[in-house]
Order: sequence, then C-alpha cells, then structure tokens
Amino acid sequence: MSIRKTLFRTGILLLLLTAAGLLSSCSRETDRIRVTLWHQMSVSERDVLAQAIEQFNANQSRIEVVALFRETEELRSGYQAAALAGTGPDLIYGPSDQIGPFSTMGIIRALNPYFSELELREFLDKALTSIGDSLYQIGDRIGNHLTLVYNRELMPVPPRDTDELISMGKELTRDLDGDGRIDQYGLVWNYTEPYFFVPFLTGFGGRLLDEQNRPDLNKPATIKAFQFVSALRDSHKITPIECDYNVADALFKEGRAAMLINGDWSWQSYLEAGIDMAIAPIPRVTLTGKWPAPLVSPRGYSLNVNSDSVHTSAALLFMKYMLSRDIQEAFATQVKVLPSHKQLQADPELMSDPILRNSALQMSYGTPMPVVSELRAVWDAMRPVYQAVLGGYLPPRPAARMIQQDALSKIEEMNLDIEGGSFAIGFRLTLLLLAVFGGLWQRRNIALFLQTLKKNRLAYYMILPAAVVILLTILYPFVYNLVLSFSNMSLHNFRNWEIVGFQNYLKVFSEPIFYTVFGKTILWTVLNLLFHVSLGVMLAVVLHRYLPGKGIYRMLLILPWAIPQYITALTWRGMFNAEYGAINLVLTKYLSLPMINWLHQPAEAFSACVVTNVWLGFPFMMVIALGGLQSIPLSLYEAASVDGASRLRQFFTITLPLLKPVMMPAIVLGTIWTFNNLNVMWLVSNGGEPGDHTHILVSYVYKAAFNLYRYGYAAALSVLIFLILLALGVTMLRRSRATASVYH
Repeated sequence: MSIRKTLFRTGILLLLLTAAGLLSSCSRETDRIRVTLWHQMSVSERDVLAQAIEQFNANQSRIEVVALFRETEELRSGYQAAALAGTGPDLIYGPSDQIGPFSTMGIIRALNPYFSELELREFLDKALTSIGDSLYQIGDRIGNHLTLVYNRELMPVPPRDTDELISMGKELTRDLDGDGRIDQYGLVWNYTEPYFFVPFLTGFGGRLLDEQNRPDLNKPATIKAFQFVSALRDSHKITPIECDYNVADALFKEGRAAMLINGDWSWQSYLEAGIDMAIAPIPRVTLTGKWPAPLVSPRGYSLNVNSDSVHTSAALLFMKYMLSRDIQEAFATQVKVLPSHKQLQADPELMSDPILRNSALQMSYGTPMPVVSELRAVWDAMRPVYQAVLGGYLPPRPAARMIQQDALSKIEEMNLDIEGGSFAIGFRLTLLLLAVFGGLWQRRNIALFLQTLKKNRLAYYMILPAAVVILLTILYPFVYNLVLSFSNMSLHNFRNWEIVGFQNYLKVFSEPIFYTVFGKTILWTVLNLLFHVSLGVMLAVVLHRYLPGKGIYRMLLILPWAIPQYITALTWRGMFNAEYGAINLVLTKYLSLPMINWLHQPAEAFSACVVTNVWLGFPFMMVIALGGLQSIPLSLYEAASVDGASRLRQFFTITLPLLKPVMMPAIVLGTIWTFNNLNVMWLVSNGGEPGDHTHILVSYVYKAAFNLYRYGYAAALSVLIFLILLALGVTMLRRSRATASVYH
C-alpha cells in the first residue's frame, strides 16, 4: 500500500472518529426535545414571551423551546415553503386570518383530539378558530384590532364623532416654527393600507364580504369612505401627504401627532416612549351614526402537521402552558392585550385598567376577521385600486367597481383547479428519454470521469462538499421549479399537486399584465445598466489618474456596494418621503423647486427605485473598470499623445476597446442581477406601491406565488425569466465577442 493511500485512509479514519465523538457529545447535550415556535409578536410582547419560555425550560427536564421572530408576511410565506418540504416549526403563532389558507393547504393540524371540552370551555368562543367542525387555532388573546390612540398632553379628551375629529385635528395641525412646513399633525395613521381603511368602510355602512364570503365592495359606502379618507388629507389637511406605518409610529412617539389609529400590539411601545397616551373607540361617523368596526381577531397557536408524535406532544405541553391563566395575565398587565381566558375577562381588577376597558369597548363594535382564503384575494384587489384613489388618478366610483371585479377575478384565479390527465405519463416518459439521451450524448465524458475518479480520488473527495452544495441549492431547486411549472400546484393542490401540461405557460402568455410588467422590467434594467456602466467607468477613469487622497475617495465610493441592500433601500425610502425626506428638503429649501410626492405617483415611484438601485450598483462597475484600466499599458497612451490624439479620442480608441473584454461579462452579470433585483423594488416601493405600478417580473412572481397561491403559474413565469436571461446573456457575449480571446 502506498504512503499516500495510507495517509489518506488514516485521515479519513481520524475524521470519522472525531465526528463520532462530536455527535455523541452533542447527543448527550441535546437529549432534550427541541420545540420550535415561529411568532410575530411585537418587541414588548417578545420580552414577556422570553420570560415565559425561560421559566418553562427551567421547569422541564426533557423539553426545550426555541422561539424565532418572523414578520407577519414572512411567517406566512416562510411557513408555507417549509411545510411543503415536510419541515417547519412545531408551533405557529399569529392572527386568525392565516388559518383559512393553512387549513385549505392541509399544513396545520386539527386540535380537537388534543383538547377536551372542559379545557376549551375556559376560553371565550372568540378565541377558538374553527373551519367546519375542525378547530385549528386557540388564541391566548382577542382583539388584535385598531383603535384611536391619543396624546393627552395635546388632547385631553378624544373626539366623539368624525366632525369633532376633523375640527380638533385642524386645531392641532400646526407649523410650530413658522418655516411653512407642518411640524405637528392632528391625525396620523397608515391610511394607504386597506386593513386601516376598513374602520371607515364599515362606519359608512360597508363590508368586505357578504354572507356567502363573496366580495361586497361595489357599494355607495365604499365610495363615501374613499372620499372621506382622501378629504382628511387633501381638504382638511389633518394627516400627512405621505404616511406609512413607520412614519405614523415615529411621529406619535416624538409627540408630533395628537391622534393615531393603530392596534393593540403597539400601545405598550408608546407608553415606553414616555407618551401620556390613552385609547378610545374610533369616532362615530357623523353622516351615518355608525361606529367604525375594525376587524377583530384572536391571535394564537396552531400545530404543524409535519411534526412527529414526540414533538407534537411536547409542543402541546408548551401550548397549554402559554394558554394558561397566569401567562395570559402577564401579557394583559405588561403589554395591555385582552386575554382570552374567561376568568381573566371576569376579573374586575384587571379589566378596570382604562386601556383594557376601552379596548374591549372598541372590540364590541368590531367586525370578526373572516378566516376564509378568499380574503387574501380581496386584500390583493383592494390595495392597488385604493392607492390609485389616494394618488388622485382614479375616481372613487369606478374604483369601487374595479375592486369588485378584480376581487372576483382573483378569487377565481386562486381557486382554479386544473385537473391532471394523460400528459403526466408523457411528461415522465419525456424526462426519462431526456435522461437516457443525455447519458448517451455525454457517454465519453462520463467514461472519462470514471477513469479519472480512480486516479484522483483525493481531488474528487475535496470537491465533493462543494458539489453537494451546488446540487442541493442550485440544480435540485431548478429542476423542482421546472417540474412545478407543469403542475397544478395551488391553494387547493398544495401537497397533492400533479402534472397537468402547458396550461400555466399558456396562462402567462394570455394575460396582458405579463407584457406590461415585462416591458417595465426591460425599462428598469436598461436604465439601471446605463447609469451603472457610465458612472462606474467615468469614476474609474478619474480614480485611475493621479488624484490627491485617491484611496479615501475609492473607499467612500465603494461604500454603497458594501452596505447591505436592505438597509440602503429603506434609507432611500425615508429620504424620498414627501414631507420629511432629504430629497424634497433639498428641492424645496435649496433649489426652490416644488415638492414631489415620490412614492405615491407611478412615474415618480419608479424613478425613486431606479435612483436607489443606481446608487447601489455603480460601485461594482467602477471596481471592475478600475481593474481593467490598470491592465492597459501606458505606452499606448504615450504613443497616441505623440500622434496628436486628444484625451477624448484616446478614451474611445484605446480605453473603451480594451475595457470591453473586462466590462462585458460584468455587464451581463449586472443585467441578470438588475433584472432579478427584488429587494430594491420591493422595499423602496413597499411591495409595488402605488397601485402595483412598480412591479417588475420577479416581484410579480413573488406576488402570484405568496399572495394568491398560484404556485404552478409562478413557477412557469420563473422558468420564462430564466430563459429570457439565458438568451440575453448568451446573445450579449456572442455579439460583443468579449470572450473571443479566451476561446482562441
């Protein structure tokens, strides 16, 4: 036996022994059953949750609970993806509206077998979320609803009706320093989101769904509610021109807003910020005499259907602990949320708290949150049209009709069930034939691989981890997505989908919105690449020459690329705020130009996204171009100068041609990255605002998959995006002949 083989086998043996030792020690340390909880609790709630989990873990010898925070939408989409793969957390905590889709998909477990009638009688009926005869969620709290929050230092007594709301709001909307800009508003709230619009929709006599769970929005109440919300901003001017959740939250915490409409998840944070706050029901609508009825829902726990019996038993033990009277009381007293336990609801001392008392009063006016899957389609239809009304480019009356039509259409799309047929057999046969022909086509390479495997085993063992990672993270997901594109995977066929043929591709090409979004994506990519390359090359040329402090400039110019996209995108979104952003401050104060409502007009919002992405992308091109410039011999420039060529001519005859082999691959990469850049477009535009006018193909795919559960359709669109980029990249490289020197 050779020395090399002996050393190799000895090394493998030592690795195996070390791994075995680590595994055995880990197994001793992890004898405890780990229960994973995904939740979307606020910061204040997380503190109470952490204390409860610490106490539970300390009292359990065999169970350890680990809690992971997820934003509401992230929890929903992430859990769906994990459940599809047969994994995910053992417990899910969130609002009841997610129960409809989860139960339809079959990814949560019915709780009836695990709770006796006696145990369930301890909770209010509102806390038990059932579909049919199956119980899928038990809430530890009820409400999760909007109320009026007011600052008692600015407003000792809340308004009783909308007339008082407007008159008091006008008095409290002030320019405190006389600079012509409003410093304090009467009312702030996230009025661009349909969820926050519902109280006034119901206050004018409207509703989201009828008794058969069909949209019921093409009504006079919807039109009047549109007009009322728009008037608060445009006519009465008591709300900011632009106000999302974060802006409203910040203004109220800074004491720059007298009133706020927000939910019970936020109240404790205002107390911690030192605001002398109180809550009251949202004022009665004067015109109708009706109280606004915000959506009311429990928040609670559900079980993952994929958890085994051991983890399910452990999760149930923790779930019952969190639903207990003591833990609910801790949340009620520390975070000011309404408990679901009947004994606590009947506790006069607890319910004498003015926040809890007024919260219960607002809840009594509320509308139960529908738990049907159709609600997702209604939200998706309302959001763009409602924002178009607020943007001033769609009148309220046609908007109400459009919402109704779009909601019905989206419900039909979401519930579309394509039946499988004989195509599945042909599809599998085609895959088998492709595999056989692929093997025959590459038989020489396969034979060569087997020969070299015997000679160079160590080398192949060294690259094995990388090969496995590529297989699991690139090849397998790509093939799986390709298969899904021919399937009927959807809300009703989430786990039992089957191959149905080319229907998804036909659907993509038959929808006019595909061509609209595709055209916008091309425009987005071209504009960004134009500025990325031009700015990058220009700055690289400047930095390549002698320049005092060149190292400092180079570091500063690379910073936009080094900072995470998430932070940069949100920073630019804040800078584009109409009233408080730095962009409008420069335009109005220093350039004497009119203020621009960047994020709530389609063209302006698209431009804001382009500017943000240009800021993020030009440093990469600058670094690539700078590297290419350093490889160009100076003698070429010297010879050109002797021949009398100007610097501009030297740039076009020497610099650009010699940069071409370096820049073209970078431009191809930049095209792919920009074409698929979901982060910037989604974060700056807040998911396609205004009115879904800032979607590109990749964000439209995300919306189709996770808003309407059209997974097969989204997979087909993803494959088309891949083919478009593949064709574009190959064409660009061949036409430019940038890599010709590599091949010849």
